[in-house]
Amino acid sequence: MSNALTAPVTRPGPRPAGDTAFRVLGAISFSHFLNDMMQSLMLAIYPLFKSEFQLSFAQVGVITLTYQLTASLLQPLVGYYTDRHAKPFSLAFGMASTFCGLLVLSVASSFTLVLVAAALVGTGSSVFHPESARVARMASGGRYGLAQSIFQVGGNAGSAAGPLLAAWFILPRGQRSIAWLSLFALVAIVVLIGVGRWYRHQHRQPKATVAAPPTPLPRRKVASTIGVLVALIFSKFFYMASISSYLIFYLLHQFSVSTQVAQVHLFYFLLAVALGTLLGGPIGDRIGRRQVIWFSILGIAPFTLALPYVGLGASAVLLGVIGFVLASAFPAMLVYAQELIPGKVGTISGLFFGLAFGLGGIGAAVLGQFADQWGIVSLYKLCSFLPLIGLLAVFLPELHRPRPLAAELPLQGKVAP
Repeated sequence: MSNALTAPVTRPGPRPAGDTAFRVLGAISFSHFLNDMMQSLMLAIYPLFKSEFQLSFAQVGVITLTYQLTASLLQPLVGYYTDRHAKPFSLAFGMASTFCGLLVLSVASSFTLVLVAAALVGTGSSVFHPESARVARMASGGRYGLAQSIFQVGGNAGSAAGPLLAAWFILPRGQRSIAWLSLFALVAIVVLIGVGRWYRHQHRQPKATVAAPPTPLPRRKVASTIGVLVALIFSKFFYMASISSYLIFYLLHQFSVSTQVAQVHLFYFLLAVALGTLLGGPIGDRIGRRQVIWFSILGIAPFTLALPYVGLGASAVLLGVIGFVLASAFPAMLVYAQELIPGKVGTISGLFFGLAFGLGGIGAAVLGQFADQWGIVSLYKLCSFLPLIGLLAVFLPELHRPRPLAAELPLQGKVAP
């Protein structure tokens, strides 16, 4: 492991600090918006498929599990491969898989076909996320946290828009209308082809051979720190799964509201997540990633503990606070891990996005089983304790790393024509 972390690598020449490519970051964030908006439609239209195919909560969880595992298992492999062989146009390829998944979902006539569609969408995500995180780092100009926040806020905003599209467009028109939304994937493919050209251009610049910076900690400490980060990701994304997959059903059961009203509440939560994402990265650039991670995970505990016991209006407020604070964690976690193991941007990005998707999928399936047996209200009472795992953040070491003078670009590799 130590040899892999310190082996000489070939990198493109340095870029001056502050030369942040905001147009590229904007393009990749917009593509992330479209990508996650289309993916979040699957969560938002669960009531449609649950009634159409007479699904149990456990089967609803299996849909999420299929999507999440397809994404999570492939993402680290994609990141590992592209650390060595750059594929600038793989982003457009991944979006094409999402396009096909939506078309299958629009005509699915059985639970099995719904799972096939979920797998196609998950495959698209497995290619998109690690490579687009790499592009964000390439375009950062050294402001890594800011770049990750800009990139990730697009995805969170897209996730927030998905339930609104479901409520206002798909549910009134039915399953077939999903095909119209696949046009967004075509728009994203065009944008990502442009990003791929910029990506390819970076690899055609003069190259300089430099050594990857060594990890700032011993291998054993690195391993234990990764373990703590995994536990925190478990806490964050299991709780996120309880909201994204089952909030609509909780509100329908607890307050007897309409499906459209419940979807609007889900939108409030996801919008707060999108806004909170903007904070984690840039604040981490200034005050340190560890402090942001500590506050964002553990800080929501009082609000999650109160959520199962308040009324409809108060729950909307609490969901907004929870989503806003919790969302600031992931950009800080990702950049923290990239600094913990330098020179492995694709592998680390794929691993952490893969864990996020995989744990979210496992959480959806496990929590669905729990809801079937013990009830949806008991589910939310149980999940309210998950943020207390944030106490483990005390074991994260402070990484005293100076602000870089040049943006770190990915490894040189064989570029597809």
